[in-house]
Amino acid sequence: MEPINQVMERPITAFEVDNQGDPIAILGCGHPQHVRHKPPFINRPWVTSEEGRRGMIGKMLNCVRCDNLELPDNFIAYKRTSDFTEESVPAALRKDHSTKAGVWAKIRVAEGKLRYRVPALGVDTELSADKLGIVAPEVPHSVEPVGSVRFFVEFYRAPDK
Repeated sequence: MEPINQVMERPITAFEVDNQGDPIAILGCGHPQHVRHKPPFINRPWVTSEEGRRGMIGKMLNCVRCDNLELPDNFIAYKRTSDFTEESVPAALRKDHSTKAGVWAKIRVAEGKLRYRVPALGVDTELSADKLGIVAPEVPHSVEPVGSVRFFVEFYRAPDK
């Protein structure tokens, strides 16, 4: 099953400005999102002042890129698990678990197949050497071997500033 239209709410952690001077909210997941004020279609008067933007820190916005399990472009790999097989996969990975805030992951299957489930997004799919799994921060997910399998997990975070 492919992702269904769920809403992944993420807190605003900071603001930046693009080349045209339009404000961009930086979300807790690491994704940037334009937050323009263009009445009558987009009504966000708070983006027009520093005080208004500061008042929105911590408020939630839907992150469409998280809804689609898109790893932020600038994130870097910083850690990797050892290889797991159908016999060595930890029990904790077979039940719902999540990464910490700001931590994304890629599930890479080297051999065989692995079922990957993300209930909040309606994802229930098979991963293989040709199809990797993306793990969003703080989103419960689980894996289950489909026969013989060998896989590992790579963890990603924002680069140091």
